[in-house]
Amino acid sequence: MALRIAFSSPSIRSSTASPSSSCGNQPPSSLSRFLGCPHGRSPGEPLTASGRSRRAAVVARSNLETAVPAVGQVTEVDKDTFWPLVKAAGDRIVVLDMYTRWCGPCKVMAPKFKELSEKHLDVVFMKLDCNQENRSLAKELGIKVVPTFKILKDGKVAKEVTGAKYDDLVVAIETMKSS
Repeated sequence: MALRIAFSSPSIRSSTASPSSSCGNQPPSSLSRFLGCPHGRSPGEPLTASGRSRRAAVVARSNLETAVPAVGQVTEVDKDTFWPLVKAAGDRIVVLDMYTRWCGPCKVMAPKFKELSEKHLDVVFMKLDCNQENRSLAKELGIKVVPTFKILKDGKVAKEVTGAKYDDLVVAIETMKSS
């Protein structure tokens, strides 16, 4: 079984462009004018070594057959992609950031969470926007406050850190890695 995962911004589905391609040759649309290009990148915005925009979030879209979770970055998941990616993580630890877009402490923790994903390459980091669309998954995972960080091992929640408690999150990750 093979799964194709397309990484794109949540509102755009486009073909993959090489980092060197010019977006100026694309036909204009109201969305591309708003975003700067059909790939979600502003004109002149620098790319990372992998050819991605620095501000782009990774969104996993899958056909749910199998999945390959990313390491070294934070993968945005939803109610449809979360469990397949957790299953695909196998025996690796999964850390899930449950947040909302309007939450101030969530916004403070986001860059710190990204740094942790770049530091702990043996851990899978995911984030879930606890909006109306993903309410069923948030309820299933027992969220009460945001941000909440769920640490899963073997597909089961093993630890939880509630609130913007960075030091507690680091300790929880280290504890899970050593157990």
